[in-house]
Amino acid sequence: MAKIIIVDDEKSIRAALRDILEYENYEVDEAKDGEEGLEMILKNHYDVALCDIKMPKMEGLDVLLKAGEAKRSTQFIMISAFGNVENAVEATKRGAYDFITKPPDLNRLLVSVRNAIEKFKLVSETTALKNQIYKKNEIIGESEPIKRVKDTIDRVAPTEARVLVTGANGSGKEMVAKQIHEKSNRANKQLIEVNCAAIPSELIESELFGHEKGAFTSAIKQRIGKFEQADGGTLFLDEIGDMSQSAQAKVLRALQESKITRVGGDKEIKINVRVIAATNKDLKREIQEGNFREDLFHRLSVIMIHVPPLADRKEDIILLTNKFLHDIAEEYGQMPKAIEPEAMKYLQTQAWTGNVRELRNVIERLVIMCGEQITFEEVKLYASIGN
Repeated sequence: MAKIIIVDDEKSIRAALRDILEYENYEVDEAKDGEEGLEMILKNHYDVALCDIKMPKMEGLDVLLKAGEAKRSTQFIMISAFGNVENAVEATKRGAYDFITKPPDLNRLLVSVRNAIEKFKLVSETTALKNQIYKKNEIIGESEPIKRVKDTIDRVAPTEARVLVTGANGSGKEMVAKQIHEKSNRANKQLIEVNCAAIPSELIESELFGHEKGAFTSAIKQRIGKFEQADGGTLFLDEIGDMSQSAQAKVLRALQESKITRVGGDKEIKINVRVIAATNKDLKREIQEGNFREDLFHRLSVIMIHVPPLADRKEDIILLTNKFLHDIAEEYGQMPKAIEPEAMKYLQTQAWTGNVRELRNVIERLVIMCGEQITFEEVKLYASIGN
């Protein structure tokens, strides 16, 4: 049952609205002024707030603003005897779902309430989904090297600084990029990922910047590139050390001028993109060998984050193993399996040249092949396969 709060200093209005809403089978609470209403909204769960604008102690627009600052998903329908455009515009700016004048039209009010409840459900579902994604991309570990990575992420994420993430294959560079995006002011926009090593050199420019119809033989229609797709959000250039020299030059220009030109086109397109790059290569050596542009390196590496290999953070293996056991069991619709202490210690002695990715693959193998409890002997057998 949807729960609604009526915040109004007029007792007769509150009583009339309560009767209407309870007749529609809504659960209803009342607050006699803005201060009391805000206190109740912060303490309780409400789908919708019907809130007067002019009230003693705290006006309705301030209640709306403070509820938003507290990250409440409650949808506000502002009600006022002063039905001017300025009030309606200001209420909308502060996040109100709707604005209704007094005395409210019954049908208009009920339609607005029903729609606001649907909006509340949608917002709640979206928030829950974002929390699931955030948890999936959470960086696990309490070792000093990984604490430094987390601290740097927290510091840099709210800024617009470009970030270069370095580290061995499988160490978690992609997770770092996702965490930066999810903690940034661009989190409500897209994170677009490009694996520069997986795209042939002759196609990388079209992939990044798009192309016009007829730009080359197979260009049968216009294509929007990754830079345009990421406009307003974040572009993650993974394995940037494998990018061709020609593409490097165009990326450098895009970063310098915040403009791109599609392949085969001459129109400049403005872009607003935050770039995070990652590589498993030593770019300074690549610069010396003439494989990577030094000016692009400096553009990308405003902030550098090095993700340590698993060999340098073996104390995190216990936390990672337990998380993988839980996540994999959830994916397979099973109960999480237990692992013997001796088996866990054995995992901590391995080299893990494939880093966190290799550890997860081994845990998935153990979940599939072992019984309810994973034994030391089973870990010795299955952890070595493929190594």
